[in-house]
Amino acid sequence: MGGFKSFALWLAALAATAAGVAPAGGQCRLCEKPTTAPTQQSGADDIQLEIESSLNFDRLILAADGQGAAVIRPDGSNAAEGALATVSPRAMVGSAVVHGSPGRALRVELPRRIDLYALSGGRITLDNVTTDLPSLPRLDSAGNLSFRFGGRVTITGDSDGDYRGNLPITVEYQ
Repeated sequence: MGGFKSFALWLAALAATAAGVAPAGGQCRLCEKPTTAPTQQSGADDIQLEIESSLNFDRLILAADGQGAAVIRPDGSNAAEGALATVSPRAMVGSAVVHGSPGRALRVELPRRIDLYALSGGRITLDNVTTDLPSLPRLDSAGNLSFRFGGRVTITGDSDGDYRGNLPITVEYQ
């Protein structure tokens, strides 16, 4: 049986939205006739994606030679496969909140797989990216939609290192 090897895996979600957020407008207080009326801006249909927590596999330990995989599901459960001893109890599912116009239907896209890189030059893959989104996502009456996401990483004995990557998320109104 091979020695224990640990891997630290972090995954930051990169938010790419369809509509940009308009900058907050203010009034010049040095103007001759200040008003208290709100200014109209064309941001009524803006969508904002907020990442509440990043997908984080924390430390993974191979207990034997060979290949292993760690899975974190959107419900927070996890599993270790193959030569992987266990998934760290500090591993975290990713979570996000979409803000926008109440009641609007959305299209949310996440890639099925991405590459993660270590400073040493190593590369591993996150695949089987899944979410707990309903089949037809829709903003609630307050204009919010929360969802969680997870995936699977596969590692081997020569994959030692801290791996990081960006998971692009696209959100658009339908």
